[in-house]
This record gives sequence, C-alpha cells and structure tokens, in this order.
Amino acid sequence: MTRAVSAMRAKLKGGNVVVGSALFSWSVNAVDAAGAARLDFVRFDSETSWRRDSSMEDMVRAALSNDLAPIVRVDKGDPALVRKALEIGAYGVMVPDIRSVEDARAVVAAAKFPPYGTRGYSSNCYSAGWGDNGGADWVHWSNTEPLIGIVIEHPQAVEAVADIVAVDGIDFVQFGATDLAMTLGLGAPDPKHPDVQRAMQRTFAATRAAGRHIFANVPADADAVRRHMDFGVTMLELSNDIGILRSAWRSARKAADQ
Repeated sequence: MTRAVSAMRAKLKGGNVVVGSALFSWSVNAVDAAGAARLDFVRFDSETSWRRDSSMEDMVRAALSNDLAPIVRVDKGDPALVRKALEIGAYGVMVPDIRSVEDARAVVAAAKFPPYGTRGYSSNCYSAGWGDNGGADWVHWSNTEPLIGIVIEHPQAVEAVADIVAVDGIDFVQFGATDLAMTLGLGAPDPKHPDVQRAMQRTFAATRAAGRHIFANVPADADAVRRHMDFGVTMLELSNDIGILRSAWRSARKAADQ
C-alpha cells in the first residue's frame, strides 16, 4: 500500500513536480480516468463537499488501485478526522484555515503517533491491513510517509506565515486566494487583487524558505502550468473533474453555435 505515496515523495525529493486533480464528482470512474492519465495524486474534499460516509472510502481505495496517492481535505478543528482519513488509506491530508503555529502543530499532532504526535493507535483499519500489517513498521511508516498539508487563507496566517510553515511535520502548503480575498472584505473571490497577490508571494517565499512544497490548484492548460511552476509550485492540482468537463462542454457548445 505504500507505492503511490513513496513514488510521489521520491519525485518531490528529486526536485520534480507532481501533478494531480481534485475530484468533486465522487465517481470511481473519474478516479480510473485520472489513473489512465498517469496523474500522481487525486484530492477528495470533505470540507466543502460533505462526505463522511462510505463513499470516501470507496474513492480512496479506487485511487490506491490506480497507483494514485489519495489526498483528503478535512474540516479544521476536528483532530479525529485527520486520523480517520489516514486510517482509511489516505496518503495525504490537508487542513484549511490554519492561522497560527498552534493550529499547525495540532494538525501534525493529530496525524502522527507518539512521540511525534497524539494519534491513538489501532491497527484495525484499512491502512494497517486490518491488523495484518500493524506494529512498529506501520507506526514508523505512518509517522514518515503520509504527506501533511495546511492552507493559508486568512490575514492573521499571512502575518505569521514564516513561523507557521516552519512547523516540523508540515510537508506542503496551499495558499487560499479566494478565501483571503473574502476575509479582506473585497466582497468577491478576487485572487488577482494586489493585496491578495502580495500575500500569495509572501506565503510562497516563506514556504520555499522552510523547504516545504507549494500546492496550488491551477487551470488545466499548459500556460497556467508553466506559470505556476515558475512561481515554485511543486504540487500542481489541475482544476477539478467537474470544472474540466464543464469547460470542455462549454467550448464545444460555443464552437457549435458559430
């Protein structure tokens, strides 16, 4: 069960970019398509799309069967969700709206077993082969392999970003431009606003300085990919399955109407 994340970690360690997409259709067929496209990871969102049921397990296992690293974004403020995501086989977890060093440390603590965290031990879960692969090796793997990510999307977080991203155990950082724009009182998701752009550059610079990976959702086109790679993004999330499908339909419809 370690192949997908190990391959992705090896790529990142070697200075390469990893590529994935967010899947909002909750369709295992979309996961199969991501595997056929040879993506490195897929992200499932349980923050803005409610999925605290068996469908999350189905999606994670579909990803694993396609040699994709499944990343799960969970709600902030519930450490049990981090543990549960890892127990069902997630190879990465993301927690939104991290505003302080204490918030970041709490995410790491929830994801790792003692002495690095406070995660409770039970090998009666999919990740440990329902007890068959538990014990010291699984504990070590769990403390070293899964990728732990946070989202910086509040002015308070931007002010403290250098200290936040330096917290031991954080692997990657996403900048939430739209939520920051809303929090700044702009009245709309405006990622191109100068204040948002300055905050993004500050977050990216701090993330690079701390040796963490920059995770970014980007349009699924070559120009956008190259532009974000120039920013130092090493984890590229190519839009999402619903957005890509909508865009393709709209483009084809426009061509048919001409």
